[in-house]
Amino acid sequence: MYKILFVCIHNSARSQMAEAFLNQLGNGKFKAESAGIEKGKLNPYVIRAMQEVGIDISNNETKEVFHLFRQGKLYQAVITVCEKEAAERCPVFPGILKRIAWSFPDPSKFTGTDEEILAKVRVVRDEIKEKVIQFIEEVNRPGFWMQDSIYTASEE
Repeated sequence: MYKILFVCIHNSARSQMAEAFLNQLGNGKFKAESAGIEKGKLNPYVIRAMQEVGIDISNNETKEVFHLFRQGKLYQAVITVCEKEAAERCPVFPGILKRIAWSFPDPSKFTGTDEEILAKVRVVRDEIKEKVIQFIEEVNRPGFWMQDSIYTASEE
C-alpha cells in the first residue's frame, strides 16, 4: 500500500478533495492523508461540491503538515496542490521517494454569488479528480518511483 500525503495552505479544500478521491479511486492500493501548511477550517463550498459526487468530507478534520512531520510519519510521495510559492514552504519528509507539485486555484479566494463560487469549486474538484486518476495510472507504470519528481500546473 502506497502512503501519499496531499498538502495545501490550510487543508481546507484542495488537499481534502485529493485525499478523498485517492482513497475512493485507489482500489485499496493507497492510503492518502492531507494536511496544510497552516491549519484552517473546511471550506463549505468544497463540502457541498464533494457531496454532489457522493463523497462526504463534512466530518474531516483539518491538520497541520508540521504536526505530521514531528510525528515521524512516512510517505512514499508528498503531493502539493497549492501554488508553487506555498508548496516550497512544505517540509521535506525523510524517506519520501517522490515530491510532486500540482497547482490548482485556491477556492478560498473565489468570489461571486453562491452559485458562481460553487461552479468554480466544481471545476477545481473535477481537475483534482482527473489528476488523481492520472496519478493512479502513472504509479502502475514500470519505473515510476525511479523518475524525478514531477511538477505540473493546471490552467488558472
